Amino acid sequence: MTSKTNIEKQKKGVIVVKIGGSTLGIGDSTLTDLVELKRFGFNVVVVHGGGKQISEWASKLGIRPEFINGLRRTDIQTMEVAIGVLAGLINTKIVNELNVLGASAVGFSGVSDKLFVGKIKDKKLGLVGEIVECNVKSLIKILKSSIPVISPIAFNIDFLNLEEDGILNVNADTAAGFLAKSLNADKLVFQTDVEGVLDFYGRVIPHMTTSQAKEMIKSGIAKGGMIPKVHACINALSNVSSTHIIDGRINKALLDCIFDKKIGTRII
Repeated sequence: MTSKTNIEKQKKGVIVVKIGGSTLGIGDSTLTDLVELKRFGFNVVVVHGGGKQISEWASKLGIRPEFINGLRRTDIQTMEVAIGVLAGLINTKIVNELNVLGASAVGFSGVSDKLFVGKIKDKKLGLVGEIVECNVKSLIKILKSSIPVISPIAFNIDFLNLEEDGILNVNADTAAGFLAKSLNADKLVFQTDVEGVLDFYGRVIPHMTTSQAKEMIKSGIAKGGMIPKVHACINALSNVSSTHIIDGRINKALLDCIFDKKIGTRII
């Protein structure tokens, strides 16, 4: 149990937590940890992903995936599935579970009050966007009483036809980093399905500086889905006190991270 004295020692600032489908399941305590942090007095924001679920639903609807240089292309049909899965199915389920656990949770998409404003990243990739602006005014009001649960879609600032390209799919890790930076968060935490950032020998690296983190990417040691997480940590650190990449499958992992117990990788 976390002692009252230990809680009072912590800065009760904003905590941005990125969660994915792979870290929500039997045995983990992610959602109960979030509720407990809110009860302790922290302002908690959740950003979730859903790439796997988008692929599953697109397949059910007979939409064949298209890849360009290893990157998924997002056409109008796929974007409609992404909106339905991210802002609808996944977001609603997380909000409902948090409410069942006794929290006040509110669903919030990246286009709500233009929270995330983006532009086309590469025309060849279709409706895949990069965030250029983050507007947190409305979100700050919600934070005082509730847990906002945010889906990673963005308003397209350069749309030509609102029906066809007005909404963009953005990387959830990148979105979480932008959001943490815009909120001047105390902590940014990525809950993953690995122990943390691993070195060449597969060992967890407990602490890294931004320069060391950049070298991990440059050398190829950090790869795949870990790259956008490390990039997001690096970019957020100009305004965020500390960033963390932890194994969300471990019971009480989030609470351990917030209360400075040894877990995962901390980038400062």
